[in-house]
Amino acid sequence: ILSAAAFLTARSMRHTYAVGRRAANANKLWCNKNERRQYDDFANLYSIIKMIDKLEKAYVNSTVASAAYDASCAELIAKYKTLRTVTEDSVPNVQHFMAIYMMHCTSARHRLQVGVPATVEHRVERSGKRTTAVSVAECVHHYIGAMDTLKLNMFAKDQLAPCLSDLLLSIYKVPQLPAEFIGKTSLQIWRDRLERMRASDELNADESRQLLYDIELSYNQFMQLLGGNDIFGQEPS
Repeated sequence: ILSAAAFLTARSMRHTYAVGRRAANANKLWCNKNERRQYDDFANLYSIIKMIDKLEKAYVNSTVASAAYDASCAELIAKYKTLRTVTEDSVPNVQHFMAIYMMHCTSARHRLQVGVPATVEHRVERSGKRTTAVSVAECVHHYIGAMDTLKLNMFAKDQLAPCLSDLLLSIYKVPQLPAEFIGKTSLQIWRDRLERMRASDELNADESRQLLYDIELSYNQFMQLLGGNDIFGQEPS
């Protein structure tokens, strides 16, 4: 009798424990380490977008200095890009992510689409800025680097996206270029297109040929606006 009672008591305790574990798990967002890591990434992505939105509004309201805004915004954009490399599968579309979590962050959305701080986008004058020659030389370097990448048959997103991002950033830093420089617009379209791809996805032959054509066309327009190819005395390789 005691053995039967002990058995029934033990079974009851195990049942109570199992029910308690199921109830506890029902209130958790994750069931394993991978899911927990995913929700941590979601939380980091959410917080970065929110911080960029707050920073943009603070800059517009003049509650943060241009230099401090520039440094903080560049750092947040860099963190966002780093985080996107590990959230491409779980968050293929950031706009959809923002809609799901009701993030009405229009300022952050624009800043992340542009990919550079407003001080760079609108060429805000800053003390100690680099000379025009340095900015132009850096831009030409990135143009040639992007074209060489395609000529070496490197068509994957993780090979092309960094080149285009660096090129666009360098274009923003050249003061002689108009704000609506058409060569910049075409490259932004390609960058946004690559952003929607997975890291291992590749452009096909037609797409890669078109991208190379658009970069070369942008380069030629860039040189024409700056006075011609004689500035550096050489053609792109």
